[in-house]
Amino acid sequence: MSSFPSDTTELRTEILDTARALTRLKLTMGTSGNVSARTETGFLITPSATPYEDLTPDMIVPMDLEGNYRGEMLPSSEWRMHLDFYRAKPSCGAVVHCHSPRATALACHRKGIPAFHYMVALAGGDRIDCSEYARFGTRALSVAMIAGLGDRNACLLANHGQIAGGLNLRKALGVAEGVEDLADQYLSALVLGEPVLLTEKEMLDTLKKFKSYGKQTNELEMGQEAAFELPTRVD
Repeated sequence: MSSFPSDTTELRTEILDTARALTRLKLTMGTSGNVSARTETGFLITPSATPYEDLTPDMIVPMDLEGNYRGEMLPSSEWRMHLDFYRAKPSCGAVVHCHSPRATALACHRKGIPAFHYMVALAGGDRIDCSEYARFGTRALSVAMIAGLGDRNACLLANHGQIAGGLNLRKALGVAEGVEDLADQYLSALVLGEPVLLTEKEMLDTLKKFKSYGKQTNELEMGQEAAFELPTRVD
C-alpha cells in the first residue's frame, strides 16, 4: 500500500500555499518556479505560466509517473525534473524548484556550496553541487539535475536556480529556504577569500547527528545518541 496521500483538495491547497510562500519568502518572482507533491498514483504539480495568486485547487495538475497528465491545464514546463526526482528518490514526497537570488548567483558561476558550514548537511550530504547546464524544460536538464543531486536532496542548476526535495511540502520548502540561506552565507564568506572547509570526518559526524536532531529522548533508537549534549532533567 502506498505511503503517499491521495489527491485531495487539502493537498492541492497545501501545494498552493507552498507556491505562494516562494514569493513571500523571496525565493522566486512572478511565475518562475514550481511545486509538486507526490500522491499514491503519481504527483500533483502547479500549472504552466500561471501567477500563484490566480491559482485555485482545481487548477493543480495531476500526473502519473509515466509523464501523462489529466485535465485542461498544462503542467509546469519543468514537470520532467519533478517526475525524475520522484523516480530517482522513492521516499521523496514533495519537490520545490525556484530561482532564489543567491543560489542562482552561485549557479550562474556554476559553483556549488562546499562544506564551509555544517548546515550543508540539510541536503543530506557533505556539499551541495551545481549541475551541468541544460536548457530549461528539457529532458537534458532533468538528466543534469539527477547527476547534480547524487545521493542528496538538493542541488543548484547551472545558470538557472535550485531544486529541493523532502518527505513532504513543508520539509521540501525548508530545504529550499536553507539552500538559499547557505548560498547567502557562502557568498558573504567569499568576500574574505575561500573559507575554511570542514573535513570529511567532521561532516560525517554532522550527518550522523542530523539523523537524531529534533527527536525527544523517548524517540531515539537503541544506541542512537542525541544530536547535542542534553541537560539533566529534574522532576
